[in-house]
Amino acid sequence: MASTVKQEVSPFLDPGSLTKANSLAVIQLSRDNFVPVYLKQIDGEHDGYAEGAVLNTRFGSFPHSTLIGVPWGSQIRASKVDTGSRGRKRKRQGGDDATEGASSEANESKNQKSDQANADSANGTKPPLATDTSGFVHVLPPTPEIWTTSLPHRTQVVYTPDYSYVLYRLRAKPGSTIIEAGAGSGSFTHASVRAVYNGYPSEGKRAGKVVSFEYNEERYHKMQEELQEHGLKDIVHLTHRNVYKDGFLLNGKSPEADAVFLDLPAPWEALHHLSRRDPKKDDGNQTEWISPLHPKKSAHLCTFSPCIEQVTKTVSVMRRLGWIDIEMVEIANRRLHTLRDRVGLNLQVDRGVNNSPRDVEEALTRLTEIEDRFREQARPPKAAGEDTEMGEDGSVKQEDPAEDPALNGKPKSEAPKPGPKFPWQDGRLITRGEPEIKTHTSYLVFATLPIEWTEEDEAAAAAKYPVGEQKQVVGALDRKSRKEERREQLQNKAAGSRKTRKKERDEKIAEIVTPS
Repeated sequence: MASTVKQEVSPFLDPGSLTKANSLAVIQLSRDNFVPVYLKQIDGEHDGYAEGAVLNTRFGSFPHSTLIGVPWGSQIRASKVDTGSRGRKRKRQGGDDATEGASSEANESKNQKSDQANADSANGTKPPLATDTSGFVHVLPPTPEIWTTSLPHRTQVVYTPDYSYVLYRLRAKPGSTIIEAGAGSGSFTHASVRAVYNGYPSEGKRAGKVVSFEYNEERYHKMQEELQEHGLKDIVHLTHRNVYKDGFLLNGKSPEADAVFLDLPAPWEALHHLSRRDPKKDDGNQTEWISPLHPKKSAHLCTFSPCIEQVTKTVSVMRRLGWIDIEMVEIANRRLHTLRDRVGLNLQVDRGVNNSPRDVEEALTRLTEIEDRFREQARPPKAAGEDTEMGEDGSVKQEDPAEDPALNGKPKSEAPKPGPKFPWQDGRLITRGEPEIKTHTSYLVFATLPIEWTEEDEAAAAAKYPVGEQKQVVGALDRKSRKEERREQLQNKAAGSRKTRKKERDEKIAEIVTPS
């Protein structure tokens, strides 16, 4: 009996609760700065670091060992790493003898550290890394949204506001098959995989998949590597092909797609491959036609074009090929940030603060402080023979705060204390738009290609939903037949009217009451 090997799920589909070695993680450096990292569990020196693989950022160094086995979303502090001889140059001090002596001392020190590390590893007590004060990062699970903002750009990227609306209009759901032409950087590919995923392919089960096509060979190989590293190769079928010429079939078979997304410079040149029947059959082409679309489902199509001229040509070809419900949509996404407009003279070091008095009381307090400071500076110096009271440490002793004229002779304990501070006292809520909009002008054209309705389908529908015993089409009766039908309806209505029923009831009551 053959043993079945359990398929390891991609971190994009099920990342789990903890980070794992040899898997993808996204390191968040700041609010909009993400770095994808493949975590490596390396024991010993790597790339000049004694701690193994290390991620270097402007917030410090982060060994991969501190990023593995922690819950997603954890805050990781920077570590003090030992660079060893990485980047160092030998310094010649006094000739070859001095150099050889320094080299032997360095080798001896290195051997001692290596022996100590081996002893710690043998005892199973590896010393923890010392944290640094340079900063921290957050480790996040890979999602299509985060991957879109951190992926290496090879082409123009389809951002989250666009692909989320596209997948909604394409009716993408678990178990669907999506054709994607123009894989590019893989942003839409990762999002569509998550939308159609309902398990990995197995015998007797139709699993959701993405059939992707890429014309550029370099981008094709790079995309293949990413799918392999992300664990998506079994769900995404990537092909290097010119779809304008060769179409969307896989080894001569139909992928039976129910959704199509075309991110091409000239999508109208590929539309003739997306038909129910051969559009060139009238030209004498008698070859057998295989449609890449699902024969029992309506196909939903979306084209992604940056120019209105491309949209015009695409819509013209769609109408000739029988596509219906054609609609063009432009998405303009802009994030709005809500914050409180903080106002006050005591918030000078805070960013984005309006340095003006919050109220009249704060303004008077600030003016009083300025006048006291000016009065202190303008006070004449003491006479030459006048003693100055000194403290025990030799500094000039300060005056008693209780004698401060600002307190009007009152003790310090009776000074007015500030009242409770409420959040709304920091200022009113305001909304500001983001300074940089991460999107680009694009026109989305949506269309639907219904399934073909044959005579066999008509007969099956008539048998399943019978109209009645009437053999002719409703509304095709002659005038005489319609008059007779109307007369019968009126007679039945009169027989069943309220007056008729009341008359019959009165007659029955009269028969019972009248003595025989």
